[in-house]
Amino acid sequence: MKLSNAKFFSCMFKKQKTIQMKPTAKYITGIGLGLALIATGCSKSFLEVPPQGQQPAEQFWVNEADATKAVNSIYAFLRSWNEVAFAPIAVESLGSDDTETGSDASDGSVPFMNTYNNFTVTSTEGQLGGFWGGQYQAINLCNQVLDNVPNISMDATLKARYLMEAKFVRAYSYFRLVRAFGDVPLRLHVPKNASEFNIPRTPKAEIWAAIEQDLKDAEGLPASYTGADVGRATKGAAWSLHAKVAMYQGKWADVKSYTDQVINSHVYSLFPDFEKLFRIPNENCSESVFEVQAALIPGNPDASNCQYSQVQGVRSVAGGGWGFNVPTADLSANGWETGDPRRQATIIFRGEVTPEGDAIPNSVPNPMYNRKSYVPFSLFVPNYPEGCQQNVRVIRYAEVLLMNAEANNELGTTPDALANLELVRARARAGNNAILPKVTTTDKAALRDAIWRERRAELAMEFDRYFDVIRQGRAQAIFGSLGWKPNKNEVWPLPQSEIDLSAGVLVQNPNY
Repeated sequence: MKLSNAKFFSCMFKKQKTIQMKPTAKYITGIGLGLALIATGCSKSFLEVPPQGQQPAEQFWVNEADATKAVNSIYAFLRSWNEVAFAPIAVESLGSDDTETGSDASDGSVPFMNTYNNFTVTSTEGQLGGFWGGQYQAINLCNQVLDNVPNISMDATLKARYLMEAKFVRAYSYFRLVRAFGDVPLRLHVPKNASEFNIPRTPKAEIWAAIEQDLKDAEGLPASYTGADVGRATKGAAWSLHAKVAMYQGKWADVKSYTDQVINSHVYSLFPDFEKLFRIPNENCSESVFEVQAALIPGNPDASNCQYSQVQGVRSVAGGGWGFNVPTADLSANGWETGDPRRQATIIFRGEVTPEGDAIPNSVPNPMYNRKSYVPFSLFVPNYPEGCQQNVRVIRYAEVLLMNAEANNELGTTPDALANLELVRARARAGNNAILPKVTTTDKAALRDAIWRERRAELAMEFDRYFDVIRQGRAQAIFGSLGWKPNKNEVWPLPQSEIDLSAGVLVQNPNY
């Protein structure tokens, strides 16, 4: 069922709830399912509990095994429909100049997705509610862990780690909410009485502060994991997300401090081949700071529910996908310098043969598709979502280096800014020294522009461009021709369904 923000928090595991989504993937949010979505190298390890084995609420939150199931359910939820598919594509990607709806005119989803492209979206459009609800459902799972696990008698070190993991994911979910909507309700506990269900929006400054506190608390996470725990949130992930949160607030000393810690940890390094970085065999590689874990589980299509690759895959080919969220002509023409290999590694072109051997017919509906979400067609298994094995890259070490470069430039430490910018460009150069010359300018404004151009080239199609341009103060200049309006489109409208359910406690963003 579809639950409002307020109503969702009243469930509290009185009974299992099922979220409705596309027919190819169902997802049980109750932690009785206990899916452990943690990777071991390139294979995934899962704790699978069949629905008939679900535990009644009164028998839960008893022991360490319950705590493990609860935390694993948080990770599993991160790959569900509203976390990785239409809603985040609409809210986090389609507003930018890098992406457009794509798909095919015959697809009934195209008209409502187009409203994000041209900024005509209204508060009643359903993906807003999907995104809002998905983030609050993740927050609810985190809050249940944070409220209940402290009372469980279990290994103290593991308990502390579980609480930090929940705080990291809660921070990540609030980060996604605040940059999309501005002020949002702040919930740090599961409601205990009716008066706590329906609460007003909290000023975004307080949301940012709560996110930062959660990430500060999560700094005690392990630097890395082995075996079945690979893929969980780490100390480096907490520092990196904290840097990104600080960047959106213009707190450059903090951005530098946190990214310096990541760099000096020597845990991460750039993966040598940019195109192969996004393929399944290289998930959780040296460049991965945090990824949403996904897998194809033999015999269990419902648990193999990640549709991130499916909704963006090449349309009209067996093993491809639905063809949404495609690169724009502007990205193709202006996103990279001449000869930058990242262009070919980011875009699948109509008529090409991919390095993995897939021939893309000239007859496919769109001239370009997202290569970063691509899974070779040969890996498709009937009755499973295409590409359900594909992890979602959330934070990469390349972005850490670019955040550090931007912070150093803003703080006047030009040599460090140039050095870290060059590390990213050197990897992109891929051994061809005639391509991508070193950036040498020491002019602050010119170097800022170079770093912003590098962010577009490096992070294209990774759901950051729209918010990057807004935080940089360039939205009118870059998005204005698409329909973007100042004092309105800095944020999206709140879902009208949430305002209605709140009986007016939630107030709409201006000019919507």
